[in-house]
Amino acid sequence: MEPEASQVPFTPIGRIGLPRLIERLSELLGQPEDPDLLFGIGDDAAVYRVHPGRVHLLSTTLLIEGVHFDPAIIPFAHLAAKAMAGPVSNVVAMNGRPKYVLVGLAVPNQVSVEMLEELYRGFQRTCALYGCALVGGQTTSSRRGLELSLTVVGEAAESAVTYRHGARPGDLLCVTGDLGAAYAGLQVLLREKDYYEAHPELGLPDLSPYRYVVERQLVPLARLDMVTAFEMAGLRPQAMTDISTGLAAAVHALCRASGVGARVRAAAIPIDLQTRDVAQEFDQDPETYALYGGEDYELLFALREEDWPALERATEAVTVIGHIEEASSGVSIEHADGRCIPLEAQGWNAADFR
Repeated sequence: MEPEASQVPFTPIGRIGLPRLIERLSELLGQPEDPDLLFGIGDDAAVYRVHPGRVHLLSTTLLIEGVHFDPAIIPFAHLAAKAMAGPVSNVVAMNGRPKYVLVGLAVPNQVSVEMLEELYRGFQRTCALYGCALVGGQTTSSRRGLELSLTVVGEAAESAVTYRHGARPGDLLCVTGDLGAAYAGLQVLLREKDYYEAHPELGLPDLSPYRYVVERQLVPLARLDMVTAFEMAGLRPQAMTDISTGLAAAVHALCRASGVGARVRAAAIPIDLQTRDVAQEFDQDPETYALYGGEDYELLFALREEDWPALERATEAVTVIGHIEEASSGVSIEHADGRCIPLEAQGWNAADFR
């Protein structure tokens, strides 16, 4: 006998958040019995062995017009770079290099042949930049907006693969580059779009004063350089993940997988001067941009303290922002005035499902 409709459970995804959703689906699927599958759901990419000592890394992403991008803001020439940044960054976060790319497109009638050619020229340029190749995919029609599905296959030595788990109390907590710039660029682009739509007679806005943050939003780059830096330093991070939904979410993801806590020093978080200026223009806190803004595609990793000198010699792109602590300490952020409060992972909420 079928249960009445009123008795069927209905839990909104936004209530449990994205991490718990992934956990529940992973529990439902279970772990495949395949000796060559080294890691499935639960990290930045799936890892499977292709030869003794050699693995492939598999990551996919989905971008939907109106949810993840606005064609009025991002030209088709840049959309490829934006689409590839996520899955390539996932491969890099496992300490691997991208090798092949598959692209799936759902195309509405308002998209022209010329627009798609511009998109694929962007894919060609971005693949050349990362040293990988676009080898296929699928194209179909769409009754809604443009949708892109990308799968990136990366490769690495099995001994070099770095997972989110592995951090230990006492490790340094490090990030690459600077944070919050992509969100600052988005704020500028949305404001200028609204102003242009209200005053088209004034022409297109001058974005040159915001060049850095706008480029970080429109043409993000995964930190493939760090794979080389780790090789030059002769080391592997203890644990690593990419920063795609804000620093706070990344710290929680790494700590959750490693079963540890962490303390982040707010004053140490690297934020570019232009990001700070934009935040001031909008009367907002640049620290909030860095913690919760997302789309920076930088790396967060735990490093043994004794490994720091070698990495510092290999690259100037890394900043120590805190330490890994015991799990009982939780995840906290220490402010310049000495206050130490829990670091909330707002970026883990399932905002797309609200």
